Amino acid sequence: MVGRVSEEVEVKVPASEAWKLYGSLRLAEIAEEALPDVISKVEVVEGNGSAGTVLRVFLPPGTAGQTWYKEKYTVVDDERRVKVAEVVEGGALDLGFTFFRFRMEVIEKEGKKEECIVRGSIEFELKEEAAARAAWVSIEPLVAIMQLAAHYLTKNYTTTITTN
Repeated sequence: MVGRVSEEVEVKVPASEAWKLYGSLRLAEIAEEALPDVISKVEVVEGNGSAGTVLRVFLPPGTAGQTWYKEKYTVVDDERRVKVAEVVEGGALDLGFTFFRFRMEVIEKEGKKEECIVRGSIEFELKEEAAARAAWVSIEPLVAIMQLAAHYLTKNYTTTITTN
């Protein structure tokens, strides 16, 4: 079984400014600090935020029986403003998923250079015997991180403009 869920969040800063956060490790740090009900801890296992970086993500108690997973950045494209991470150990893979991928894209809003859209998606594959677990997949934690980042960017970008 194959599936995909996605959502978009509008951000009131230029795409180039948004990508500085969404395309970096700082996004995980902010999520860890402000959303302990989504992510309790993030450890960089290897890398600097570019493709090949591996993170170990710890989840709060009661997260669908999961406690942690490792994800690997397979794409960090500064030109297209796309970041893709795949779960490589634990988490969804322990629940019968054979593939679980997060994707974020920062898209410039046509005609509005001071705004952008962030599209987040989750793509997955499940073994047939685990097909009932497809209902477990929720975009909400990813959307919470995207909204947190949008708020952070708007607040800090506005502060930077008004103080310069």
